[in-house]
Amino acid sequence: MRLYAFAPPRRTVPLTPFLILSAVLLLVGGLLLVSPGRAGAAADPLLSRDKPATSSSVEDSTFPPAKAFDGDPATRWASAEGSDPQWIRVDLGTSATVSRVRLSWEAAYARAYRVEISADGSSWTRLATETAGNGGTDDWTGLTGKGRYLRVYGTARGTSYGYSLYETEVYGTFDGGTPTPTPTPSPGGAFTVVAAGDIAAQCTASSSSCAHPKTAALAQRINPRFYLTMGDNQYDDALLSDFRAYYDKTWGAFKAKTRPAPGNHETYDPAGPLAGYKAYFGALAYPQGKPYYSYDEGNWHFIALDSNSFDDAAQIQWLKDDLARTTKGCVAAYFHHPLYSSGGHGNDPVSKPVWQILHGAGADLVLNGHDHHYERFAPQDASGRATPDGIVEIVGGMGGAEPYPIETVQPNSQKRISGPYGVLKLDFTDTTYTWQYVGTDGQVKDSGPTYTCH
Repeated sequence: MRLYAFAPPRRTVPLTPFLILSAVLLLVGGLLLVSPGRAGAAADPLLSRDKPATSSSVEDSTFPPAKAFDGDPATRWASAEGSDPQWIRVDLGTSATVSRVRLSWEAAYARAYRVEISADGSSWTRLATETAGNGGTDDWTGLTGKGRYLRVYGTARGTSYGYSLYETEVYGTFDGGTPTPTPTPSPGGAFTVVAAGDIAAQCTASSSSCAHPKTAALAQRINPRFYLTMGDNQYDDALLSDFRAYYDKTWGAFKAKTRPAPGNHETYDPAGPLAGYKAYFGALAYPQGKPYYSYDEGNWHFIALDSNSFDDAAQIQWLKDDLARTTKGCVAAYFHHPLYSSGGHGNDPVSKPVWQILHGAGADLVLNGHDHHYERFAPQDASGRATPDGIVEIVGGMGGAEPYPIETVQPNSQKRISGPYGVLKLDFTDTTYTWQYVGTDGQVKDSGPTYTCH
């Protein structure tokens, strides 16, 4: 059913047999309400939740396009003000047959817009047209479009502001069943990364209590540009035989797209510290000949470090030199031991000198594991002082190892979750980043703010 703030605007939706039958029943039987959608449309699943989204513009970094697909009615996308046309689009990941599109407008609504679908993101087919929009909620049903990309293309604003949507929901069915899409580069340098630490316990999917097969399945469904790990990839002693028996059966499915970092359990191998880890990951973990390395994606510079060896002068000097060389505008680092944590291991001062170097270089984000819970912190410096130019730290140690309880809540800790296993879904643009903690049940347990790079 479509909800209207004032008189219902005109829309172009194909007339279906169900509509005709409904009209006849209304005339003959005096029914009070007839839904304008096609039969069975309500049963079609939601396809667009948390899928990669892009837009023609944003008002500012707090209103990115991803907010229109996050399932939160309190968050929204907002375009730049005072300009037409503007658009927002979603990548469903693979071809789908779309039957319904539901738009929840903020006060800055579209007076005229088109709903369009595309197989390749270049050539668009019109599904619906609005020429007298009045805001509120527009529920387009009875659609029969086929494609991978869907966009809402605004041609005339209803106010002097821009366009703003709380939610854009796309319903239908994926062609060929559950999608296994190949990610394609998004306009504007946007990309998604999945991250987790403390992953593969010595168990398999044959045990219902085994978590890492479930986090791996979740990570694979998200299908990011790449995956990164924050250490303790394999328990207990990270033997090569254990990597092959456990990790490889789950997270190993996307090993080629993984950028790992080692944890303390990787040092327990009787064959030598990091022996099994190096043998299993090979050049993925040692692309520059050391267990610490860096790489670029879009306008981001990523740094993987070995926090087991933060007393190694060579690694510290390499980090300083690497930061001095990068020309990217945003910097993220990841390693196992968190400087700040409210979990059982607590704060680890071994990471403080590295934090000082990263903060001095204007780094934006640090990802850690070690404590088996999820936690996010407000921007802070290496001494724990809250500051807008500080580093945002996220602990993401819920990849599969047994959860640890929250013990001593640290200053600047904004959110803590212990118990539900899951992964970090991080969304990056050339100038911003945000994230969600997604549980293995597919539900978003927490959403971080959208930050602008320093």
